[in-house]
Amino acid sequence: MDMTIGKFAASGGVGVETIRFYQRKGLLKTPKRLEGGRRYGTEDQRRLKFIRQAQTAGFTLEEIRELLELDAGDDRERAREAAKARLIALETRIAELNRTRDALKRLVSECSSGKRGPCPILHSFGL
Repeated sequence: MDMTIGKFAASGGVGVETIRFYQRKGLLKTPKRLEGGRRYGTEDQRRLKFIRQAQTAGFTLEEIRELLELDAGDDRERAREAAKARLIALETRIAELNRTRDALKRLVSECSSGKRGPCPILHSFGL
């Protein structure tokens, strides 16, 4: 498979500038310029797909770079530890979001109770 940067970007659902950004960050290699421009192949597509999926899982670009470096070796323990750390961070964030949701539900219920006086929602936000 031999693609221009435009086709490569489209195949990953990103823009050309995103490809260039990933290249500047060292996540994707910049192919050598050949006659007719730079060409991207299946290995480039595999890396781009990995980057996009890792971002969806909440990994930072720096964490993704580390995971890509691990891919070149065979350090399963470091990869597992990185994934465990990401999982803990996600679980913490989910717990925070659940607490926020529950508090907001309570405020909505209190505000809709028909009582007179200041709205509990506005009051809780400092108004």
